[in-house]
Amino acid sequence: MDFRVLQTFMVAATTENFHQAAEALFIAQPTVSQHIRLLEKELGISLFERVGKRVRLTAAGKRYLPHAKSLLEQWHYGMEDLQAWRQGYQEKLQIVVSPIIARARLSHLLHRYTKLYPDVDLSIRIADSVEIGPLVQSGQADLGLTRIIPGEFQLSTYLLYEDPIVFAVPHNGGDMDAPLPDWEQELQTKRLFTYNHPGYWDDLLLQLRQRGISLRTMTVSQVDITKRFIEDGLGVSFLPRTAVYRDLFENRFIELPTPGLHLPKVASYLVMPKGGVSAAVQHFVEILQSLYPPMPLVQGGRN
Repeated sequence: MDFRVLQTFMVAATTENFHQAAEALFIAQPTVSQHIRLLEKELGISLFERVGKRVRLTAAGKRYLPHAKSLLEQWHYGMEDLQAWRQGYQEKLQIVVSPIIARARLSHLLHRYTKLYPDVDLSIRIADSVEIGPLVQSGQADLGLTRIIPGEFQLSTYLLYEDPIVFAVPHNGGDMDAPLPDWEQELQTKRLFTYNHPGYWDDLLLQLRQRGISLRTMTVSQVDITKRFIEDGLGVSFLPRTAVYRDLFENRFIELPTPGLHLPKVASYLVMPKGGVSAAVQHFVEILQSLYPPMPLVQGGRN
């Protein structure tokens, strides 16, 4: 079977319009119709029915759709595996990483790993921490580096390191010897960007409100956008130090002390499937163990 025909079927099933499918695939609309006819002839059943100017899957088309998706995924995986083998790779390692860890720590890890194991085909996927546990458990990633402990029971989770939270405000560009502004005054006069990290905001906001501080907040779900807003003078935030260390060093931000306020720490974790792992995964874990001893187990266990 020509896998281009399956690709056409998948896109047409999504768009429910042969013209839009043709545009998405950069082919002519008659070619889309021809591909669908070929597939229907091969299967001996109608896959689409017309509804006005659109099309929709028949009951048979809906039943065949997951099989077509699986066939295409296997074909793409086989092509990627063959290409990796041609390039000299002997193993594959798929890592899923939270954005904060990827920016702060991942480059150093990859330098060490690729130097020691150049024959491993590395694949890096960036995902929010809440997505990492399910991706590892489902086998879409071999291991994960996350900022939260996943809830999946089939995983083992290890503590890597803890990261202090700091109060980051924009640099005023003035005299370096000038006294630092009062942190409570900064909160009362500037907007506070919140929930850019999954781990600490509820308790921290409760502390601030118990002190009687009048807050104007804005939820900004990404750390990078939060940092840009701070640099542009739009507000302030509490962020992990690893996320802002370069900004502090280059005098884009100021870290204000917060006497009387208990600032939390957030942790980074290694997430792995329980049971046996590949040699590529074990080698990556050994590098982590050399950098972050003792890496205690915080959830799960070995079978």
